Amino acid sequence: MSLIKDTLSRIQQSSPGEPEFYQAVEEVLESLEPLFKKEKKYSEHNIIQRIVEPERMITFRVTWIDDKGKIQVNKGYRVQFSSAIGPYKGGLRFHPSVNSGIIKFLGFEQIFKNSLTGLPIGGGKGGSDFDPKGKSDNEIMRFCQSFMTELYRHIGDTIDIPAGDIGVGGREIGYLYGQYKRLTGSYEGVLTGKKIPWGGSLARTEATGYGAVYFADSLLTSRNDQLAGKTAVVSGSGNVAIYTIKKLIEMGATPVSCSDSRGFIYHKTGINLNTLQQLKEQGKNESLEEYAKIHKDAKYTPVKDYPKGRNPVWSIKCDLAFPSATQNELNLADAKELLKNGCILVAEGANMPSTPEAVHAFLEAKILYGPGKAANAGGVATSQLEMSQNASMLQWSFEEVDGRLRNIMHNIYLSASQTAEEFGQPHNLVLGANIAGFRKVANAMIDQGAV
Repeated sequence: MSLIKDTLSRIQQSSPGEPEFYQAVEEVLESLEPLFKKEKKYSEHNIIQRIVEPERMITFRVTWIDDKGKIQVNKGYRVQFSSAIGPYKGGLRFHPSVNSGIIKFLGFEQIFKNSLTGLPIGGGKGGSDFDPKGKSDNEIMRFCQSFMTELYRHIGDTIDIPAGDIGVGGREIGYLYGQYKRLTGSYEGVLTGKKIPWGGSLARTEATGYGAVYFADSLLTSRNDQLAGKTAVVSGSGNVAIYTIKKLIEMGATPVSCSDSRGFIYHKTGINLNTLQQLKEQGKNESLEEYAKIHKDAKYTPVKDYPKGRNPVWSIKCDLAFPSATQNELNLADAKELLKNGCILVAEGANMPSTPEAVHAFLEAKILYGPGKAANAGGVATSQLEMSQNASMLQWSFEEVDGRLRNIMHNIYLSASQTAEEFGQPHNLVLGANIAGFRKVANAMIDQGAV
């Protein structure tokens, strides 16, 4: 379709050196072709050219002082991509890999993910190339205070509500929120992912991982199957992976792997959740090598021993796969290995963890495949539930939030599935999720005029 080619060419020219962003845009636009053919109004209102350009891209310098008294410099970002259906909403990522292309890819995906939740939230994302690993609490605090000193003028509880992401947990949110209050004198729900005593929501920490499992449960139920008795492989060892593992165990499955940037664990009898949490939670980031020292029947493989271009997590025989670490972590060779070993379901806990070639392989095989913008929407959905609690000065029980989350994830599955059926591709939830998410935002843009 010439519109897609022209759009990709234009953004590559206007935004050079942003491959992840191009990948995200191409994947969405290709899925939308059947919609463009069916409904001409989106072309007539120039929606595509409008939606691929952020409403606002903010870039700023972050200077902070380390424990030796030396001034350090990092780069900060906030992309406010779309406010058609609500205030901008999306996490902050602190990681050395962060650049404008990563932030724009994440923000673009967030538009449709947030739309799919059915909640009134637009798409945004932000972060910095700052690395919290190896930094003291005081260094992290000083960085967060400097970061918020710039960011605060661009956000607000009805404007833009950031949350956490990779490298930004409860500790970082606390430092960011404290600085926001100091600068504005306002105690408002301008950040989500807060700790419980000062405005946080129960079940928020667990939400993305739990949500991915609830989505997988809906997928399996559609084929009269269930999670109980299944073997699952999980990548990552942050919040998403940990709570994916926890919920899988609770629902009768056996998760047998986890990983970090240094290596991965294979534990055939099942990952020990307590050990994993002891190594990775409460600001800790101990190597998974320690896990294998505690559990002698587990095998640890360091990154240096990985086959070139491969992640061995995806070579483990399994029924279910939950890529929950980072973008493009699962390639075509990995996908072929999963399929060869009998994997029947892939639910993405991370953002765009599968390469386009891997996604194509899953769709060709017609396995149950939950793309990230649908399967990992539980985190942002619960963030919006936190916003609702803050606005009403209430705190709901864990059970109430968890029940709402499970209902939202099932409704996301239904929306993506029914839309895929509408366009004659019932197995293709990539198409279903993209069209369902896009259509809601695009219709709002048309209703609101040329804004």
